[in-house]
Amino acid sequence: MFTGIITDIGTVRAITRDTGGEWGDTRMEVTCAYDTSSIDIGASISHAGACMTVIEKGPNWYAFEVSDESLDKTTMSAWKVGQKINLERALTGADELGGHLVTGHVDGVGTLTAREEIAGSIKLDFTAPAHIAFGIAPKGSITIEGVSLTVNTAKGSTFSVNIIPHTATATTLGGLQVGDEVNLEIDLIARYVARYLGHMKDPSA
Repeated sequence: MFTGIITDIGTVRAITRDTGGEWGDTRMEVTCAYDTSSIDIGASISHAGACMTVIEKGPNWYAFEVSDESLDKTTMSAWKVGQKINLERALTGADELGGHLVTGHVDGVGTLTAREEIAGSIKLDFTAPAHIAFGIAPKGSITIEGVSLTVNTAKGSTFSVNIIPHTATATTLGGLQVGDEVNLEIDLIARYVARYLGHMKDPSA
């Protein structure tokens, strides 16, 4: 579990495709500012909103494997060596919940359709996949590239957010350009409410 508060921006330093088997995974290595001696093998870290498990580590770097399913459902299939990614270590019982509850399970990939600077902040407009539009509501929470944000406006499959200068520099969102794709996770509560309401209409759902 995560909060959507980014604590570092990492850099992809290596990508290796395992072709030894029919379902070979993709190994990625990331450099970071974390004290990796405090990261356990098997620990969960959010990478641009996608939760991945640490399988190897060294000073200022660690590695994880990405399944084909994750590559298909996120932006990770397009990542290249040198890619900057938002990082967040898993929530502990002592951490402050500064954002909102984030699972690290990407619901879909959205696209930036407009970017506008307004009074020092940046307004970003996105389109989301139709199947997750139900979970995006004005003043509700959404996770974009692992960042917890508040939805300003929402209509159909389109929505907008505003990011302040700190968020623009402390995350990768400030560098987004029109046409860029982003990982989206809808609010956890919205997901379960939708599931509950669907079950009430169809108990077999």
